[in-house]
Amino acid sequence: MAGIYIHIPFCKKACTYCDFHFTTSFKYADEMVDAICKEIKLKQHRITDQVSSIYFGGGTPSVLSSASLEKIFNTLVDCFSISADAEITIETNPDDLDAKKIAELRKLPINRFSIGIQSFFEQDLVWMNRAHNAQEAQTCIKRSQDAGFENLSIDLIYGYPLLTDEKWFSNIQTAIDLQTPHISAYSLTVEAKTALANAIEKGKQTGLSDEQSASQFLILTDKLTTAGFEHYEISNYALPGKYAIHNTNYWKGITYLGIGPSAHGFDGHNRYINVANNAKYLSLLADNKLAETVEELSQTDRFNEYIMTSLRTMWGLDLQKITSDFGKLFELETRRQMKPFIERGQITLDGNIIKLTTNGKLFADGIAAELFVDDDLNQK
Repeated sequence: MAGIYIHIPFCKKACTYCDFHFTTSFKYADEMVDAICKEIKLKQHRITDQVSSIYFGGGTPSVLSSASLEKIFNTLVDCFSISADAEITIETNPDDLDAKKIAELRKLPINRFSIGIQSFFEQDLVWMNRAHNAQEAQTCIKRSQDAGFENLSIDLIYGYPLLTDEKWFSNIQTAIDLQTPHISAYSLTVEAKTALANAIEKGKQTGLSDEQSASQFLILTDKLTTAGFEHYEISNYALPGKYAIHNTNYWKGITYLGIGPSAHGFDGHNRYINVANNAKYLSLLADNKLAETVEELSQTDRFNEYIMTSLRTMWGLDLQKITSDFGKLFELETRRQMKPFIERGQITLDGNIIKLTTNGKLFADGIAAELFVDDDLNQK
């Protein structure tokens, strides 16, 4: 079982908070599609297992024409064995999902939309510099469902100055009422070199509040779990059986291929990181060269990554897996380091499984960092 991630580095507009790799110029879109197809062919030997998930991310993949997407799909089919029931997701923006576009996407193997809603309030969307409006945020969901795309995920953002608790309750309830089976919700963060960071630095924009973010995270978790959603990963909620297969495989350490500028791949031991520069990516692929660097992960690197990813999920961190995959010293060190967090009520230990409590999820990154080990553990 393996996955494929394809990064499409184009967007209509630059959101104020976004630091993902993208461009608003579509000048080289056709060349980019050709380069992506070439990279797929050059990397086809890296996956011998059947592909269980394909994820088109970005950027905004839905800005590509259906012909371009079909070209990529045909290349994938030629190069890999893709499961008949593979989850095939495309990230979309509401303004792209008119009836014509949805009908075109329906003809492709895509069976899941991840829609960047972010908010159902016009004022908030303008503040974020989103390309869609509040009406499109709702109508695109209904239109997609009517066309047969029932496996939907939507993104929401919380923790920003305009978002009162009243508006946040409304956003969550709207998502529930629209019968979206999967919701990804992210606390807004200030990333360097973004428009938001610049505005805060110049005093033109209020800074973010950790207290607001924590409070709205708890509101979200309570409201969605009460509505029958499972909080299966810190930022992700799904109705039973509607987990994102592709992302779940990331968190479980499954091999995946990264295609496109800035994309990452993982083979179980090494990480492959593509250059986050469109011109360099296109130039290298034009010469039949891969635009990547290889990061060889040590045992310690892989252990720390397992801690970070597994602790975020409802399946938790398995001490038996630590012993079998990394050795007894790693298990003993984990047991020693986890004791203060058990005492604080931030993690629980059930048999061999460590999980974060609701309160612990507010401090997930910090707790994971405390459970990390350094390179000289095996020398102790």
